[in-house]
Amino acid sequence: MAQEKVRVAVVGAGRWARRAHIPGWQRDPRAEVVALVDTNADALAGAGADFGITRLTTDYRELLDDPSIDVVDVATANTAHFEISAAALDAGKHVLCEKPVHRDYRETRALAELAKANGLKTKLGFTFRYAPAVQFAKRLIDEGFVGQPYLFNGFEQNSQWIDPRTPMRQVDPNADPDVLAVSSIEGYGAPIIDIMHWWAGTELSSVVGTMRNFVPERVVASTGRSQRLNIDDGDMWLCEFGGGLLASIQSSYVAVGNLPGIEARLYGSEGAVIIRLVAEHGICQTIRTATKNAVEFVEREIPKEFFPEGGSSSEDWDSLFYANLCADFVAELLDGTPANQGDFAQGALVQETINAFETSFRNRAWVDFPLGGAA
Repeated sequence: MAQEKVRVAVVGAGRWARRAHIPGWQRDPRAEVVALVDTNADALAGAGADFGITRLTTDYRELLDDPSIDVVDVATANTAHFEISAAALDAGKHVLCEKPVHRDYRETRALAELAKANGLKTKLGFTFRYAPAVQFAKRLIDEGFVGQPYLFNGFEQNSQWIDPRTPMRQVDPNADPDVLAVSSIEGYGAPIIDIMHWWAGTELSSVVGTMRNFVPERVVASTGRSQRLNIDDGDMWLCEFGGGLLASIQSSYVAVGNLPGIEARLYGSEGAVIIRLVAEHGICQTIRTATKNAVEFVEREIPKEFFPEGGSSSEDWDSLFYANLCADFVAELLDGTPANQGDFAQGALVQETINAFETSFRNRAWVDFPLGGAA
């Protein structure tokens, strides 16, 4: 891109758009939110007033032919992600989309290929990849701090839905109550799966695991009524990687603990790294390391270079991490290089892993990876 500013249209004016997306873009002086879209006119007007956005519309299609818009940011409900992302890419727009783009990894991969063919960049809402602690840990890993990776443990767990009265937002109205549906591992496990692949440095070869429904009835946000929701609200998985790395993944809506509930641990031949992205004691992230010659874990200071301007670990995790995500995308768009971390191709890899997990659970067996056409 030749210009000095990235102009963004945000599609969706709900909770996450207001907490993360819009503030993330507006925090970067190289970006400008020039339009906002939502089918709910009241939500649209309220968000427009709160964030000083004057171009408001209830139909995202009205913006696709506007050459002044560079990026379409899809912050809608899951069911609209694929349609809007595909339309935006067809119109020549770069796309940021919340996860998942599509529940079938092949559809996400098709959009990744479309973007590549059209010279466009994409990014998934893998918020926790952009935590300063995670970025710093990745540099340490790349520099050889852990040596050859042996073991990875990943957790995404918090208790925000342990109370059945807490409304569930993403609910399939056509779901069969007799069939356990994927939920936690897709909606909340995706970020830690992303970190697992990113840190592993080798390719996944096989998976096995299981899912459970611990809270049978919950309140549905759209109706305000309690009903049977046979969803995965807890799960555990084992993963084998090439080169011998073993990994485990656990996600849950009902594990007691604070948001966002991410923990990643990597142990290797030379040392180990543990990051916690948990809002506690006034901070939102920590990184601790140990070596084979000094096995007691010690907390490390995260270098300032991994923070957005003015950022600190004492601010809210969503504003800090999403500001980094938006800043990273802006830099990738303006620098003109092929750099594009956390893109739709990575999203397809993460979704393929989730699809493999589900296949393993349904078949009660190890599943080889990649899936090779079976979703």
